[in-house]
Amino acid sequence: MDGVLRCSRYAFGPNRLHYCGPDANRTMKEYLDAGESDPALSAILTRFQNLFPYLSHIAEGNGIRDPFDDRVVESYWIGNRLLNTFSSRKYLALLDDLDVKKKTGRERFDRIGQSIVHGGFPHHSFHVLNVWSRTGHELFRTNWSAAAQCLVTWGKVISVSGPFIEVSTEPLLRDERGNFSLGPPLSRKITRSLGADIDIDLLAPGNWITIHWGVPCEVISEEAVRRLRFFTQKSIALSNAYERG
Repeated sequence: MDGVLRCSRYAFGPNRLHYCGPDANRTMKEYLDAGESDPALSAILTRFQNLFPYLSHIAEGNGIRDPFDDRVVESYWIGNRLLNTFSSRKYLALLDDLDVKKKTGRERFDRIGQSIVHGGFPHHSFHVLNVWSRTGHELFRTNWSAAAQCLVTWGKVISVSGPFIEVSTEPLLRDERGNFSLGPPLSRKITRSLGADIDIDLLAPGNWITIHWGVPCEVISEEAVRRLRFFTQKSIALSNAYERG
């Protein structure tokens, strides 16, 4: 798949809620409905404060020239072997460039650094649970379940009825000590655009899809589900270790 278009599928969910990137959700939807990309769409994605620096970081660490190379996009949103090649020092420098230290304070930033040294990696789930959640962002501070919406999750399609998709998915849970976990599968109903990309438009029971901020992003393989679950579980474990101090 075209890496720019694929990345847009994941970026659209938070952008339509005005959480990330420029005010460009209508333009992005037009591209997604058309199933086409061009340099103007790439330019929109470069204006996402965290997304593009992360893609650039992964690409540079693997000798890939294009940050929107599909392998890089997959690495950040789902996870793949590109995450095996990165420098803890350079990842910390990236977070410093993103003003994370200013948002967290030195003590919390140093603890995030320890999480990176002990296995952290530049994946979206790690950023949500181990970086963004420590910055004091108002959205997380007032409602921790925003993290569950912000995580890219996976769901197995149970039924499809017009724009409505029922999926079985493992919810993110949080206990009174602040520890995260994945709960037992439960049924969840989400809505798709009837002008969606072809794979989402032709959904059938048994398909696996990814979901971001309530938006179905793409159909993925069972092997990709295993990778996304692996990296998400690893991010959860590192977040819980941080809570234990």
